[in-house]
Amino acid sequence: MAVYLALLRGINVGGKNKIKMAELRQVLEEAGLTRVETYIQSGNVIFESEDGEEAVKRKVEDQILERFGFSISVILRTWGQVEEIIKNCPYTERERKEAEALNTEGESFYVCLFHQSPSEEEKKRLAPFVSELDDCRIQGREAYLLLCHSIRNSRLADKVYLVGGQATVRNWKTMEKLYSLAGARLSGT
Repeated sequence: MAVYLALLRGINVGGKNKIKMAELRQVLEEAGLTRVETYIQSGNVIFESEDGEEAVKRKVEDQILERFGFSISVILRTWGQVEEIIKNCPYTERERKEAEALNTEGESFYVCLFHQSPSEEEKKRLAPFVSELDDCRIQGREAYLLLCHSIRNSRLADKVYLVGGQATVRNWKTMEKLYSLAGARLSGT
C-alpha cells in the first residue's frame, strides 16, 4: 500500500471552491482511500491506496467534481517522491536564509509541483522572468522558487504555470510538514 500526498490546486482561496476538510476526508474514504488525513485548509491530503498514480488522481478529481460540483487539478506524489523533493533541494540553507532576510512580506521558498515534467521548450518560457529577486530551478516534475519578496508580487511565480500543464505551489514549510506527517505513517509513530 503506497502512502500518497494529494495537493489540490485552488481550493478555499478567495472564497472560491470551498471544501471543508472533514467533508473531503469523508468523500475520499468513501471512494476507497484509507487513513485519509488533511493538513491545513489549502488542500493537502495524505492517504494510502493500492492503486497507481493515474488511477488515484482520476478518482480524487472525479469525487471532488461529483460531490462539490467543480473541477480542480490534483497533483499526487508518493512519500518517497516527496522525500526526493526534500533531499534534492537545489538551494542551500544559506541561500534560502538570505532570500528570507530580504523578504519582509512572507515566505521566500516554494515548490511548484507539476503533473508532468516540463519539456525543455516549456522551461525556456520562464527564463525572461528570472531575476536577482526571483530564481527558479527545475528538477523533474518540480520547480523550486526562491523569491526575495512576496509571492503575490513575483512575476516568476505568476508565470510558473506557463510550463508543465497542471501544477500547484506549496511553500517549503508545508512540504517539510507533509513529508514528516507521511513519514510518520511509515515509521509507525
